[in-house]
Amino acid sequence: MDDKPNVSPSLKDEERKVEYAADKRYDEEILTGDLLTVENGAIDVDLEITEEEERRILRKIDYRLVPLLTLLYLVAFVDRSNIGNAKIAGLTQDLHMHGMQYNTALTLFFVPYGVFEVPSNIVLKLLRPSIWISILVFFWGTTMTLMGVVSSYKGLLVARFFLGFTESGFFPAATYLLTIWYLRYEVQRRMAVFYAAASLAGAFSGLLAFAIEKMAGDRGLDGWQWIFIIEGLVPVAISFVIWKVLPDSPESAHFLTKKEKEFIINRLALETGSGHGRVTNADRIRTHHILAAFKEWRIWAAVIMFWGNVVGVYGFTSTVPTVIEGLGYSSAHAQLLTIPIYIFAMIMTLSFAWWSDRVKQRSPFIMAGFSIAAAGFIAQLAIPHPHLPGLTYGFLFPVAGGLYSPFICVVCWIGNNLAPSSKRAVGMALLISVGNFGGIIGSNVYLAREAPKYHTGFSVCLVSSVAAALMAVLLRFSFASMNRKRRAVLDEQGEEAIRSQYTEQELLDLGDRSPFFIYTL
Repeated sequence: MDDKPNVSPSLKDEERKVEYAADKRYDEEILTGDLLTVENGAIDVDLEITEEEERRILRKIDYRLVPLLTLLYLVAFVDRSNIGNAKIAGLTQDLHMHGMQYNTALTLFFVPYGVFEVPSNIVLKLLRPSIWISILVFFWGTTMTLMGVVSSYKGLLVARFFLGFTESGFFPAATYLLTIWYLRYEVQRRMAVFYAAASLAGAFSGLLAFAIEKMAGDRGLDGWQWIFIIEGLVPVAISFVIWKVLPDSPESAHFLTKKEKEFIINRLALETGSGHGRVTNADRIRTHHILAAFKEWRIWAAVIMFWGNVVGVYGFTSTVPTVIEGLGYSSAHAQLLTIPIYIFAMIMTLSFAWWSDRVKQRSPFIMAGFSIAAAGFIAQLAIPHPHLPGLTYGFLFPVAGGLYSPFICVVCWIGNNLAPSSKRAVGMALLISVGNFGGIIGSNVYLAREAPKYHTGFSVCLVSSVAAALMAVLLRFSFASMNRKRRAVLDEQGEEAIRSQYTEQELLDLGDRSPFFIYTL
């Protein structure tokens, strides 16, 4: 039996009629003034539309949403990872840091970053996303700027803590925001575009740090201080305009016509994977949604895959300039040599995302990405550092590409398989929150005393990559098994018999537990 969800992103190939009424019925007068959607109780919704018109509407959304999220994530990732550039620009010497103090500064970021992600997404469901995200951007930029004037190691720790606190809500908010605009096999390529900014951030941060470092001595500040100050002022400036231009939801999108809003809302509500039933993105968050996310064991299992990424990525981004410098290059050249590595990772990330959406699969790309990363880590452990610097540098490419490319597959896979939207908001934040604690591990396994071999760092990242690939196999079998059972029940009993056992609200509250919901593999 084909275990792929029987869903086509082409709307003309699906049944576009809602064959049941919602619990709340609206009369003709009310529907004339409101949106004609299944969320509002519309009984008969016709979504027939040409492919060209569909593409035109999606392009309108793309142009308004994706570039903004890409810019914000680029800025966020530059700000959280530029400490690696500041380190080789004199940070550790000026603040008299030694031993594990640098690793401690890296670690402290992840404590508030992990703790506050779930509360942040709950606030997101209560406020307009544009307002909440603007608040986060302003405060993380302010914190980053103030980091440039710290004069002691304790001051650096305080700044890193508040940076983690203020940045914590953005990524779960951005990933959730995309899921309320696009179908499950449209969302990953969009998410990959803004996540690719993380790969680009590594390249951009190295190039920017190379230029900013030349300001050392200006106004009595060292190069590392200028790196923090200038890279912090950028998000402060952005925060004053982002609240006005970032779209919140299809219902409130001023750039869409009434018909286009109805089209976007209804197509999402009717996408369950089975061609029957519906889901909702208009639910108000309740306690049972929060509890449902915390009880979902597959989210906790997916944390292992998330750790496979963050353990490697955060250790890698914070250490790779030092690794390259240890190969015999100057600080300035080490900054520049990080750029091709991150560009390669960005290309792999985008390629995996487009391919994954095209074949309607997630897990094979997760397995492939982490396998590539594992091969890179094995090579790093086998190469006799610091000999063969060219070979060492060359195998940093599969490490970066293999770590970055499966990450969006993991986030999308879990997001695709959570409903309704309140459970998805909490579940995605929970995954990202607990998953980001892996950054604590990644920040402490590349030990300065082991330079340039970093046996512990490369070994831990190898193990986490293998564990992530194996967990993808386990979850695929679990989702496939549930899909087979639900299809068998639907074939045996029929839609009407199953629907008679529930109220419409009960089916909506069941979300991904609904007998009509088919999981993405």
